Amino acid sequence: MVLLFSNLTVEQFLTPVLLSLRVALIALIIVFVLAVLAAHFMARAIFRGKILVETILMLPLVLPPTVVGFLLIIIFGNNSFIGDLYQQLFTDSIMFTWYSAVIASTVVAFPLMYQSAKAGFLNVDEDIENAARVDGANSLQTFLRVTLPLSGTALITGALLSFARAIGEFGATLMIAGNIPGRTQTMPTAIYTALQSGNMALAWAWVITIVVISFLMLMFIRVKANS
Repeated sequence: MVLLFSNLTVEQFLTPVLLSLRVALIALIIVFVLAVLAAHFMARAIFRGKILVETILMLPLVLPPTVVGFLLIIIFGNNSFIGDLYQQLFTDSIMFTWYSAVIASTVVAFPLMYQSAKAGFLNVDEDIENAARVDGANSLQTFLRVTLPLSGTALITGALLSFARAIGEFGATLMIAGNIPGRTQTMPTAIYTALQSGNMALAWAWVITIVVISFLMLMFIRVKANS
């Protein structure tokens, strides 16, 4: 087995990395679709209770991860309606699976994508959208061909921030998905375990990986913003 550092193997290093990337990527896809649709509606909508709805959508951004994890357990746990229904349909539990980690990452990353998308949509001149409708475009065509392209920078920024948040999620993931090596152990939870066991080589390897990924994404955002 090829050694990266003392007591550190390629397999030990890659397993949490690949799981983290898979979880973060799937969470990003879900977040992007849901947040873009929600932001597009909320950017122009005027209705009673809008502030309350937006506050709820943004709440995971400020709640402690343990609170988010607790609420997810209440919603998706084995004793919940959703958890019980899932067990009946698939004879399995949502808890302590890699896709429960996707749920946790999706929830905590959603506000970042939503806020960026909404800001992008609000910066689109309504006259341009109206002009497209006058030229015969329907609402969907206007959204896909006018609104989305004009909001491209904001959407890319939101997507990168959401991915970074998803790949670094720890507290809620630990509570709902656990920390099972090879099954639900992502890089943040793996770092915690490595540090607890005194395996500093593994801890440093994963820390450097997350720092490099986060640095590159933030640098890309800054370059994009200044271009």
